[in-house]
Amino acid sequence: MDWFYQRFHKDSLSLTIPRPGCVSIFLVILLSLVVYPVLKTVSLQLHSAFTGSYVSGFNSVALISCPNEQVAKDIARAVMEKRLAAGVNILPKSSSMYYWKGEIEEATEIPLLIKTRTSNIPKLSEYVRSIHPFEVPEIMSFPIDQGNPLFMKWIEEAVPDE
Repeated sequence: MDWFYQRFHKDSLSLTIPRPGCVSIFLVILLSLVVYPVLKTVSLQLHSAFTGSYVSGFNSVALISCPNEQVAKDIARAVMEKRLAAGVNILPKSSSMYYWKGEIEEATEIPLLIKTRTSNIPKLSEYVRSIHPFEVPEIMSFPIDQGNPLFMKWIEEAVPDE
């Protein structure tokens, strides 16, 4: 037991100070992890600006279902007037089956396809929920992986970046 006491007694323990090299390496790794998302975004945007190519996921298509054609037109116009979309397609009515409050329901709906910037999806979703007649409106978005670069540029020009 004397051996243990001598070895681990607080007077015999010296404080270990990390080497400056270890601290530097730790800080570089930490800084890299924190800054990586920003650097990746900036580098992709610079690459896009210099080459004219489209950055995957920068734009999205949102799908919204409406109960009838008039509501679809009203929502489409409201979204366009708020500059939340570059364009809206009002598709022909479709038949729907879904669970609602434990029961299987059937209805006809008018789907909207909305082209916008991915960064505007939260604002678009919030606005549509505020004007949509459904208690729980169907609002989904899908990032655009690839497409006509001129069309993608048109979306970016038509929808202001905020």
